[in-house]
Amino acid sequence: MNASNKTQWTNKSRGGRYRREFYAGSRYRFGADKDEDMPEGPELHLASLFVNKVCDGLRFGGKVEKSEVSKNPEVPFSCPEYTISAVSRGKEVKLILTPVADADEVASVIFRFGMSGSFKFTAEDEIPKHAHLRFFTVDVPRKVLCFVDPRRFGTWEYNGTWKPERGPCVMMEYEKFRENVFKHLSDKAFEKPICEVMLNQKYFNGIGNYLRAEILFRLKIPPFMPARAVLESVRNQSQVLNADLPLSKKVKIKKENPDLLQLCNLVPMEVIQLGGKGYDPGHGEDYAAFEQWLQCYFVPGMKSLRDSNGRTIWFQGEPGPLAPKGKKVRKQRKSVDIDAKPVKAETNATKRKAAKAKSTTVKKECKEEVMEEGGETAVKRKRAKTTENSMGDSKIISAGERGTHLRSKRKIVDNLEVKISRRLSQQSPVPKTPARKRKAAKLLADDTPTPKPRPRRLKSDVSKQSQNSPKPRTRRK
Repeated sequence: MNASNKTQWTNKSRGGRYRREFYAGSRYRFGADKDEDMPEGPELHLASLFVNKVCDGLRFGGKVEKSEVSKNPEVPFSCPEYTISAVSRGKEVKLILTPVADADEVASVIFRFGMSGSFKFTAEDEIPKHAHLRFFTVDVPRKVLCFVDPRRFGTWEYNGTWKPERGPCVMMEYEKFRENVFKHLSDKAFEKPICEVMLNQKYFNGIGNYLRAEILFRLKIPPFMPARAVLESVRNQSQVLNADLPLSKKVKIKKENPDLLQLCNLVPMEVIQLGGKGYDPGHGEDYAAFEQWLQCYFVPGMKSLRDSNGRTIWFQGEPGPLAPKGKKVRKQRKSVDIDAKPVKAETNATKRKAAKAKSTTVKKECKEEVMEEGGETAVKRKRAKTTENSMGDSKIISAGERGTHLRSKRKIVDNLEVKISRRLSQQSPVPKTPARKRKAAKLLADDTPTPKPRPRRLKSDVSKQSQNSPKPRTRRK
């Protein structure tokens, strides 16, 4: 993934565009980030075991095909016959392509799964939709090993090496991992909370979001404790054990009371022993075993809080002294059963519609009851009265000759006078004047002298008056 794509995705996630998702699994992921679904060390190790299992004894051949939509580079490898094996290290998987004719010309492809990467082995006519890299077998019917990545955040590198900025694997290189952490305790990175340092792949290669929650929960360490203080206590404890106690005693204490770094190795190994695909909600049939194994991550009753990187940490009890200020601690609600029918949100419009339907049903039932009893309803009485009024004897008072419009007429029904209004716009309110009279009136108006307008009195005329002119009277107060 290039830097521009990574920045663009980060900005979108912080803006909340990808904050809510519903997985087909048994949990409703409310407020979860996309990066929380990234496969972790156990998932990539299980993927390597899957490749070794399905490719055992098979021979692949031909060109490695890449999908047109993928932005990853082509894999310039073509061989008549070769075998495939896999090995993992932290959050990386390497496919080793070994030609059958010449075993010295070995090629490799290193995969980083991103958000949704995985391997699938299918028939040629059943290739998944998002298969971006395909390795075909030689045998007929041909089968395909595919790298499937629906979100396209996964990457691969042909003949590449393990990333140098990633530390030793917490599962397969435990002693080197432990030594690397103690060696860099003075780094500035360890001034952060322990929950944030555990996601730094330079020191904890293979640890992800659900693993850090489970490890800290088992040790009852608040997630926002200073990382240096927590790890210095681990180092001091290990020094005391190495100095005084015999080997058998050390092994017993490590099994009964493991420290944080030991759990970083033991907890992922527990996930590997569960089998399946590890953390894979909604896609694996054996995800239920993994769900029962979880003790803290998305478990009802646990609390959650976002760290300074926007990642959600699950914990129990107090968050710790370095918890971000101004952020609200959320408590996980009970999990939602996906087998049950979805509950629709009841809006005001829905409530009004339901109330209207209910009232209509009640009125209909009342009307049916009245009709069964033989009684009359108010509507029937009103209709009967209207029919009687229209069928009764009516006397209409008319005036004028034929063709004239009546201004009004009255109906007399049972000594009841009903005034019926007519449109008056068809009648002229003033009688028409003959043309001769109209012309004579116009001539008369022309002969009448026009009165002169009264001159306006200006302010300048007031100053021209004589001083002997009488002053206007003022009103006495």
